[in-house]
Amino acid sequence: MTGTLDTRPARPTAAEHHSVGELVGQATEQLSTLVRQELALAKEELAAKGRRAGRGGGLLGASGAIGYVGLMALSGAAVAALALVLPVWAAALIVAGALFVIAAVLAATGRAQLRRAKPATPAQAIGSLRADVEEIKGRAHR
Repeated sequence: MTGTLDTRPARPTAAEHHSVGELVGQATEQLSTLVRQELALAKEELAAKGRRAGRGGGLLGASGAIGYVGLMALSGAAVAALALVLPVWAAALIVAGALFVIAAVLAATGRAQLRRAKPATPAQAIGSLRADVEEIKGRAHR
């Protein structure tokens, strides 16, 4: 126990009675506030997801650029190594063919991943809004 007692009367006094119009006005105002708060939550949730995705995309882009430079150096080394036993044109053709095969596999894998990607939805806000609707429905049926 906290040591505090509720000293309000069990029944509302005459001064606490409100007309139906006032009650409807209060309910409308509270519902409007609730909707604004839920929209603000959804906006913040999507903004946070967007910032996270932006950072991840930037890092992936930088990684891709560095990887591309490394792949070019490795390709040159592979052509030089094959040129020791084959003509240079044949070595370059073999390395280019291998790179195209790798690119095709990566493209197919990336396309499959994009098809399975879920849309960016504000899951927390949607869950909260559903709970609010259920609460309102529950109170309306009392």
